[in-house]
Amino acid sequence: MKDSFVIKGNIIWSETNKELKSVENGYLVIKDGIVEGVFNTLPDEHKDLDFIDADNDLVVPGLVDLHVHAPQFAFRGTNMDLELMDWLNTYTFPEESKFSDTSYADRVYSYFTDAIKKSATTRMVAFSSLHVEGTLILMDKMEEIGIRSYIGKVNMDRNSPDELREESPEKAAQDTERWLKECVKRGYRYTKPIITPRFVPSCSDELMEKLSKIRKEWRLPVQSHLSENMGEVEFVKELAPWSKFYGDAYDRFGLFGDGCIMAHCVLSGEEEIELMKRNGVFVAHCPESNENIKSGIAPVRKYMDKGINVGLGSDIAGGTTESIFDAAVDAVKVSKLYWRLVDDSIEPLSFADAFYLATKGGGAFFGKVGSFEKGYDGDVLILSDDSIPFPRYLSPTERLERFAYLHGDRTGIKGKWVKGNKVL
Repeated sequence: MKDSFVIKGNIIWSETNKELKSVENGYLVIKDGIVEGVFNTLPDEHKDLDFIDADNDLVVPGLVDLHVHAPQFAFRGTNMDLELMDWLNTYTFPEESKFSDTSYADRVYSYFTDAIKKSATTRMVAFSSLHVEGTLILMDKMEEIGIRSYIGKVNMDRNSPDELREESPEKAAQDTERWLKECVKRGYRYTKPIITPRFVPSCSDELMEKLSKIRKEWRLPVQSHLSENMGEVEFVKELAPWSKFYGDAYDRFGLFGDGCIMAHCVLSGEEEIELMKRNGVFVAHCPESNENIKSGIAPVRKYMDKGINVGLGSDIAGGTTESIFDAAVDAVKVSKLYWRLVDDSIEPLSFADAFYLATKGGGAFFGKVGSFEKGYDGDVLILSDDSIPFPRYLSPTERLERFAYLHGDRTGIKGKWVKGNKVL
């Protein structure tokens, strides 16, 4: 069967964030799309499966992007001169308003999905714009490339330009319901909807209430932003003076619990952190974006030590690239700055920590995803580091770290499977 096979190569994966597991010249067995295990010698019962010899290449789980803005793909790598709220009003909102034009949406989302297909990402959670038709174009294209994803039609009814604001909470809810019904009609296999209030500054209390009701009726997860930037946090205090802290402004409406991803969490205080832990909220750590938009450094080690679910996000266009390998490297780098400049009691991340976040940490949002432990989904990458010559022996884990730091994923992805289905 096409979703049952054996890959022989240098196999690397995470079970915890403490260390990278590896088997040199080992065998990864995928059966019916599910990992059977990693073996030093191929068991007899699996010898009839299709065999893929990756030779000296690296074999790792697919990477997970928990936070990306697909409509911002067209202006990534530009306009990094402002903080968040001014950046949104000056650059982002005018760009996203263009997605009322379905031909423009089709063109940008073709570029975006082509880049995601060629990347190391096998699972993704993304914002679209507020436009129903444009969002469906994105979902159609994601379905075609076979990446497992959650896509959200954005909701916003205040503090944004006329051309990028729902006319009322009722209209926003109606559009969200219309979008969800069309998702069912189209019968997506790999692409799922996720409720998406952009963030508290752009969503009225009435809209939050309506989205919460829709979420419960449809039993859907939620994505939004939390405590990203100082100006944003202060604005939330003005808009929701009744809230104890930013996260409370979501929690009041039932939008801050299991099945919820909050991006950034740079400025979360102790009460907010405890609520995230208690409610099972996922944190999408987006280190490059937090640098570019002048937000700061999220205390990711603190979140991990407290048992909060953490994964990585590219956050295009706050971030400049779809590479989650880059996000992993950036996570390590900024954690060292946090330790040096902010709090020397918070240990910096290791590469093993960062790779765990890029795979099993973020993958937990999708279920048993992001590892080669038995029973996990067969999301697999074959990586070649032939373009990075080296004069001495390096272990598989050393080669993987070097592959990440030297941007090996730009040219070195030789194979990609999602739940046993080949997509590249």
